Formats: sequence, C-alpha cells, structure tokens
Amino acid sequence: MQRNITVNLGNLVLSLSDAMDLASPDLIQHQQRTAYVVWDMARAAKLSNDRIEKCFIAALLHDIGAFSLEEKISLRNNEKDDETHCIRGGTLLSPIFWLNNPAEIIKFHHKEWRSWDETIENPIVFDSQLVLLADYLERQIDRNRYILHQNQDITNKIVSSSGSLFNPRIVELFLSVSNSEEFWLDIVSPRLYSLLLNEGPFRKIEINHFEILLLSELFRNIIDFRSRFTSTHSSGVAASASMLSKIFGFSKSDIELMEIAGNLHDLGKLAVPNSILDKPGKLTNEEMAVMKSHTYYTYFVINTIGGLKQIAEWAAYHHEKLDGSGYPFHCNEDEISTGSRIMMVADIFTALAEDRPYRKGMSRNEVVQILSQLKDNALLDAKIVNLLFENYNEIFAYMSEKQSLAKEFYEKQFAFIERE
Repeated sequence: MQRNITVNLGNLVLSLSDAMDLASPDLIQHQQRTAYVVWDMARAAKLSNDRIEKCFIAALLHDIGAFSLEEKISLRNNEKDDETHCIRGGTLLSPIFWLNNPAEIIKFHHKEWRSWDETIENPIVFDSQLVLLADYLERQIDRNRYILHQNQDITNKIVSSSGSLFNPRIVELFLSVSNSEEFWLDIVSPRLYSLLLNEGPFRKIEINHFEILLLSELFRNIIDFRSRFTSTHSSGVAASASMLSKIFGFSKSDIELMEIAGNLHDLGKLAVPNSILDKPGKLTNEEMAVMKSHTYYTYFVINTIGGLKQIAEWAAYHHEKLDGSGYPFHCNEDEISTGSRIMMVADIFTALAEDRPYRKGMSRNEVVQILSQLKDNALLDAKIVNLLFENYNEIFAYMSEKQSLAKEFYEKQFAFIERE
C-alpha cells in the first residue's frame, strides 16, 4: 500500500475541474478555457506569480457553486446569470485557508464593473474582472462553428461592453493577448489540459497528502450537496471506510488515503443529471445505464492525477462484486484489493444506515440482514463484513458524527442562500 504521497497541484486541480465539465458537450473544458484566458491576461498584466496562481485556480473552479448539471448548462448557455452560484462557490472554498483569495474572486466573478464602488486598483476587483471577462468570452463561443470564423464577433461584443460589464483596462489587456490566431486556437484545442498542465502556473508545485485531503473534502461537499437525497453520503462513506481500515490494521497514512478515496468515491456523479440523482422512484433501464457510468468517471478522473492510482481503484470499485457481477469494470475477486473491498462494504453500509429525505435509515437488524446475505452469496468480503458487525456501534457513531457535521455546514452556509 501507499505511504505519504505528493501530487502536482496543477494535475490535481485540472482533473477535478475536468470532472465538473464532463457531463455535457456544452460544458467540456469550460473552466479550463476560462483559466487559460485568465492566465494569459494575468501574465500580460505582469501580476506576481502568487497572484497569477490565485487567479488561475479561481478560474479553474469558478463554477463549483453551480451544484446541478442543469444549472451549469443554463449558465454556460447564458440562460441564467445570477450570483447564487458565486456565493456558494466562495463559501465552499473559504474553509481552506490557502484558497481564501480565490474564494473571494469566485464570489465576485459575475459582478459587473459598473456595480463596483472600489477602483480597479483593488486586487479583488481586478482579479474578479479577469475571471468575468474570460468566463463571458468562453460562453460566447459557438461550439458548432470554427473559432476563427467567430473570434471577431466575440471581440466586438467584449469591446462594446467596456465601461459597463468590464473595466476598460481589463478590455485593453484582453485585446493585447487576443490579437493572434494562436490565442483563439489554444482556447479550443483538445490538448488544452496538457498545455495548462505542462506550461501553466502550477507545473512545479507539489502538495502533500494533508492538502490533498482538504481538496477532497471540498469536492466531497460539491458531490454531496448536489442532491438532497445524498447530501451527506460521501461524508458517511469516508468515515465508515476510514474506520474500517483502521480496525483492519491499515497504517495511519493509508487510513488518510482511504478517507480521501471515500470523499471522492462518487466524483463521477458530477456527470449525472440531477433529474436522475433526485428521482425518488425506481430508475428506468436508460437512467440506470447513465447512473452506472459514474464509477467509470470516478476512476477516469482520479487516475489522471499522477500518484493516485491506488486511490482511483479504492474509490471507483465500490460497485464491483467479488463474483464479477458488479459494475462498471466487472472485476473478478483477484482484481479487487483490500482497500476496494472495504470501500464496497462502507458504501453499502452507509447507504442502508443513513437517513434519506424519503426514509429513515434502516435499523441495525435490517442492515445486518442485508449485508449478511451479500456476504453469504460471496459478493462482499466476509472478513470485512464481520469486522463491521463486530464494531457496528463504533462505526455507526463515527459515521453519524461526520454526517452531522457535514449537514450542519450545509445548513449554516447554504440554507439562507437557497431561500433567497
């Protein structure tokens, strides 16, 4: 098993940002394209490296507050332009101390220049305007039309908004970087991820497992808060999996990696529409086919992050079964590691035991009965299921505690926003 690990910050954030834009052809690379434009303009403005990094990460994550796929598409297609997702996004980032500045940028990235009382010399105003213009530019792109057949029209729209939407100085910066075909072709290039990874501001920055854990908690909240039916599910799975791995005898560092895997195990649900996630009844065959893709995307995204292959497997194999009947990889028993087996049990246990808006969590006897049947049919690892039974009260209490904290955070930080 892995020990203390580090990963490239650019690789991690680019991949997690990518996960948010996978769900629709209208969304693919939206945040990466926005980040590219911001990066180019920030360099032209000769901002400090530290400030460029903050602007870049804010642009990569600027839509994290748009919880549903439907809301993201509406924003991308210029059908909706309110500040709710901006406030949510800033609130989600703010608990991570080294992301406080990007949180402020995200909070104001839809605020028009004419609405500011402060001058453009204020760094938050300047940086928010960079993201606003870049986001606006990307949303003007017609994905069914060649970019060099529309770039002048987009430029004209931006110039016409100088002094209203955008500060004139920001527009001048845009004009200084957009006067080459290379700029526009880079924006729509299929290799944009590679360009930003290998040449972008985070190409040499490594972060440790504690910082990875903090970012996994951020994305856990994004995943869970999308649907009222699973609003604290990942918190529960991460808690159950980390407790089971501790009891099993994992090292301290591997327990932390298991928590990261639990936080991210449903990352692929960002590619599933809320109309399916929020459906209280039985899914149709077509809807279930879409739902089954989520573990594939969980693996696909995490596995693009160098150093996290083991976490990708632990996270993504939670719907596999020991007899090969699970999905989406149909792994056989020999291909499923102990960490993945723990995650399989933790996911089912949490889903059965947690409260949902449409039902109370099942009793201990009901949970034991269902898990016993899965164990007896050789679908789940008997040793891990027995460990759960032997330590049921302790694991359930820890899971409930972590879910209560997640629920408290959501209700304290977001309930007032949803009522407005």
